[in-house]
Amino acid sequence: MIIALTSVLAIVVIVFVLGVRPKDLPLPEPVSPFAHLDERKAAIYENLRDLQFEYRLGKLSDQDYAQTKIDLQKELAAVLAEVDRVRLELGVAAPKPAARAKAEAKQEPKQATAADPRVCPHCKAKFEVDLKFCGECGKPMKAVQV
Repeated sequence: MIIALTSVLAIVVIVFVLGVRPKDLPLPEPVSPFAHLDERKAAIYENLRDLQFEYRLGKLSDQDYAQTKIDLQKELAAVLAEVDRVRLELGVAAPKPAARAKAEAKQEPKQATAADPRVCPHCKAKFEVDLKFCGECGKPMKAVQV
């Protein structure tokens, strides 16, 4: 009985595998040229955090800590240089730093008129809905009619 069920299951699996055509399979996701570099960078940052933790626990001497930290920082610099080289090679622009992107996002709302109840009278931030307090600066907005 068990042999019969195993045989039937094996036949079903073989028919399924042979019945799948290559054109029915989904296309593989394109591999990012930065994926391995991002993974390496994340591993180095994690190693630096672990190193600092172990140093604070007293497991490492000052000299060992300093030398290992320098080695990891040199390795990180090499990875970041490789990221920049690949970006230049591919012509990909570097991502904007978070502070710069936030500053640019704030510039557009400042052009709105102050009469608009969805615009903060203090920082001129613009919102999609009426608010009692500004989501940017926290100061009270104009009274919201409910």
